[in-house]
Amino acid sequence: MRTLKKDNLLVNVFDSRKEMGQNAANDIKTCILKTLEKKNNLRMIFAAAPSQNEVLESLSCDKEIPWDHIDAFHMDEYIGLDKDAPQGFGNFLKEQIFGKVGFKSVNYIDVTSTDPEKECERYSRLITEKPIDIVVMGIGENGHIAFNDPPVADFNDSKAVKPVALDNVCRQQQVNDGCFARIHDVPKTAITLTVPTLFNADYLFCIVPAKTKAKAVYATINNEVKEACPATILRKHKNAVLYLDKDSSCLI
Repeated sequence: MRTLKKDNLLVNVFDSRKEMGQNAANDIKTCILKTLEKKNNLRMIFAAAPSQNEVLESLSCDKEIPWDHIDAFHMDEYIGLDKDAPQGFGNFLKEQIFGKVGFKSVNYIDVTSTDPEKECERYSRLITEKPIDIVVMGIGENGHIAFNDPPVADFNDSKAVKPVALDNVCRQQQVNDGCFARIHDVPKTAITLTVPTLFNADYLFCIVPAKTKAKAVYATINNEVKEACPATILRKHKNAVLYLDKDSSCLI
């Protein structure tokens, strides 16, 4: 492992995706256990993407984590997919971790909602009821965090959850990741937690493998902290760690 730091952001680089995922999971576990020394329950937000496979696998196999003291949320969801669609982020997380361990509660964004604004209001009430302790997240090819693409990202957003239009780089990424066969099949709108909702969590663990993310990783570390690359905001957080593999770190 090699490390570097940019502003407040600690960056850990590993030789393989597996090593990256295992080390991120170990750090997340340590954070969970330390947090539960101070309080009885905690609240976690999870990203849904193939980039998270290794860390979610490691976490879901860990029998020492007291999952029954954790309320789980996910950070974004398409609008208009069938409730059983495998591309649904809630379905992905159910298969990867939500359905594998005994969380205190699992709180899903409703993919079938016919009124996205009302669903945003409902999920906002859940997500803001108490502070968020831990976020497990990734970075998109366009530098997005959650579905806060550059055109819609707002570091000072007044909303906790909002509906957004997805830009074409983001939609093409879903094809590149093998989630959809064609960009035509990718929904054009989604519901996302906003940048402040993610940023206001106590701890951010950001897991970003693969060469397709190398340019976004470079921008995150080197570009000006602005919405043009939403992930640059991670450099301002007091407890954020970025986990990379050999491929995603090839430009830094």
